[in-house]
Amino acid sequence: MKLQPIPLFPAFRHGKDTPWGGEKLKEIYGKRCQDPHTGESLEMSVIPGLNSVDENGMALRDLIAAYGVLMTGTAVTGEFPLLLKLIDAKEQLSVQVHPDDAYAKANENKLGKTEAWAILHAEPGARLVYGIREGTTAAMLREACGKGKEIEKLLRYVPVRDGDVFYIPSGTVHAIGAGIVLYEIQQSSDVTYRFYDWDRTDAQGNKRALHIRQALDVTRLDYQPEAIVPKLLEDAACKREELLNTPYFRLERLSDCNQTPFSPAITHFSVVTLLTEGALATDGACRSFPAGQTIFIPADCVPFTLTCGQCLISAPAHNEAPV
Repeated sequence: MKLQPIPLFPAFRHGKDTPWGGEKLKEIYGKRCQDPHTGESLEMSVIPGLNSVDENGMALRDLIAAYGVLMTGTAVTGEFPLLLKLIDAKEQLSVQVHPDDAYAKANENKLGKTEAWAILHAEPGARLVYGIREGTTAAMLREACGKGKEIEKLLRYVPVRDGDVFYIPSGTVHAIGAGIVLYEIQQSSDVTYRFYDWDRTDAQGNKRALHIRQALDVTRLDYQPEAIVPKLLEDAACKREELLNTPYFRLERLSDCNQTPFSPAITHFSVVTLLTEGALATDGACRSFPAGQTIFIPADCVPFTLTCGQCLISAPAHNEAPV
């Protein structure tokens, strides 16, 4: 018997773990945040201690263990590949960088982290740190790291607006700016090296730990990233845009879906995150969901139709056409 779509319920990072967080995830998406400084809703996660769960409280990691390739797909091998988040940056995040798989394996015994952001809400004037200014040398960056605010002069700032998409390969220095709510898709890893945290302190006057040596090790100075230009795909049932097709993951944005049909592929799972209220119908059953709901689509899932104003659909990298 084929599996059903699985609504997921998130774990949260908040408080001292995300001092830059706010309450937008609760205000916009009705997330059950318990702290006024909630920065992350881990919509799909198998990170230990931060597992997302199904409606019965069963962890996604345990569901995968129970159903194997029926959940993940025949082409998904090794460690579970993806982590999906909704992020609320009331204040700017630390300036940071992530390692590639080889460095992370050798030094942390974990996956590296390549990620991407889809901007859901941006206040006027909001911006990101997106790379290092052209012409910066390793020596210049190393010297600035020892002088606190001096590093700010070497950062590359870009303005953002609702709907923008940014790809952040490992080695790219970056920081989410204040006043931004976004969707993050990434490799399933929690390895982060902080360069600089804007001299932020907690209530006791303590600064967060930095990881200068590791950050300098993995930073790519030759990469000058640009915002992604969506590719419009042919689909008579909705407006369909390919946002990302990378070695690690794929991401599409669908708009104006009205009983749009989906036929999952046995090779890989997919994940729907509703950005508006929506409904998912299988044979004989239809369920409504609020904006912000994430739904795991097992590889061996029944066909279904989707109705919503807009959603994002993510999947691990694969050669087949998306669901």
